[in-house]
Amino acid sequence: MSVDKTNRQMNIASIILAGGKGTRLYPLTLSHSKPAIRYGGKYRLIDIPISNSLNSNIRQIYVIGQYLTAELQHHIAQTYQFDYFSPGSIDFLTPGEYPDGQKVWFEGTADAIRKNLHTILKSPVDYFLILSGDQLYNINFRKMLEFTIEKDADLTIATIPVKEAESKRLGLLKTDEEFLINDFYEKPQESHILSRFRIPPSFYKKMGKPFPSEHHYLASMGIYIFKRETLKNLLEEDLREDFGKHLIPTQITKGKTASFLYEGYWEDIGTVESFYHANLSLIDEPNRGLQVYDEENPIFGNMLCLPGPKIFNANIAHSIISEGSIINAKEISRCIIGPRTSIKQGTTMRNSIVMGNNFYISPSDHTHSLPHHFEIGENCLIEKTIIDEHVFIGNGVTLTNKKKLAHYDSEKLYVRDGIIVITAGASIPDGFSF
Repeated sequence: MSVDKTNRQMNIASIILAGGKGTRLYPLTLSHSKPAIRYGGKYRLIDIPISNSLNSNIRQIYVIGQYLTAELQHHIAQTYQFDYFSPGSIDFLTPGEYPDGQKVWFEGTADAIRKNLHTILKSPVDYFLILSGDQLYNINFRKMLEFTIEKDADLTIATIPVKEAESKRLGLLKTDEEFLINDFYEKPQESHILSRFRIPPSFYKKMGKPFPSEHHYLASMGIYIFKRETLKNLLEEDLREDFGKHLIPTQITKGKTASFLYEGYWEDIGTVESFYHANLSLIDEPNRGLQVYDEENPIFGNMLCLPGPKIFNANIAHSIISEGSIINAKEISRCIIGPRTSIKQGTTMRNSIVMGNNFYISPSDHTHSLPHHFEIGENCLIEKTIIDEHVFIGNGVTLTNKKKLAHYDSEKLYVRDGIIVITAGASIPDGFSF
């Protein structure tokens, strides 16, 4: 690649869409915006697109939020700090009020960028990378941009081969021999439409790879690189709300749209079940899930300045225990334990996620309206449960979903896809059984 193109490849800014309400992830979104939900003990979901951008030397980042933004803004401000020697910026954009008194509300992914275009276009870049605030991946976006420049594409869509079961919830596409997209359909359900998008063996043969037994469809990952003028013109000409449903099909008919094939790990956090399995993949699939042990491409998180976890006689297997935790448990197996978690003697936890806490409560602070500790008490049995932040669980509590419910709602306890969820700030009394 020429020097000019190498210099140009960093002339790009990221736009991270972080405003969705995340209704399918409820009740975890009862107290958090979706991108602010804690992941893997140490991180929050928003850390993934920001970290991948920074690791790709994209240092001008816009985050567009809307729902429960205070926690997300606080996390970004505390975690990502630039200076003279390490320049960069993360601008947090939210709905506001125009000088004429009109109040702004974002109606969809495209509408969110359209209503912030006057700010975003102040960035003197040639390309914009559009990302979601709730996906997991390790992608070198420099390679995607080099591909975009090589193809002289107006729009490049990151794509991934998927199975038929996954294809119905994603946008499917077809490409020609040069990986230029010539057909697209958002979330097809009918069999005759699915058959239209089935990948032929020649597609993999061209790449020098064997034809897979299951991954027969090519899906959009919801990751886009637009030329500056292409994005501006598209948003001004097509006033509909959503990229996947509306603007992407429009742009495919208008100009040169390329498919950047990605074959690594990618997960779209859409449901409680997908969130649960994406967390446990950090334990079960160290070489297949999100790569967090790569010092050259780190996933950044808030520097908590906490001591290492203190573990007494607990039998711990296949688990992640975060800093600042105090573990007296009997057994912890296949669990992720977030920061500042206290688990008392005799307690057994299996296949569970504890989000942890943002601060300790002192046992001597009797004026506080919450329990004296955020803790999991003695002699509890907890299985297949997600415990959100700042939760108190008393002694002798059993959370095993005895009735094997798939769905259940109460004030503090929910079940989604057979997974128990204890909501943020809940207090579960001694002897409670579910």
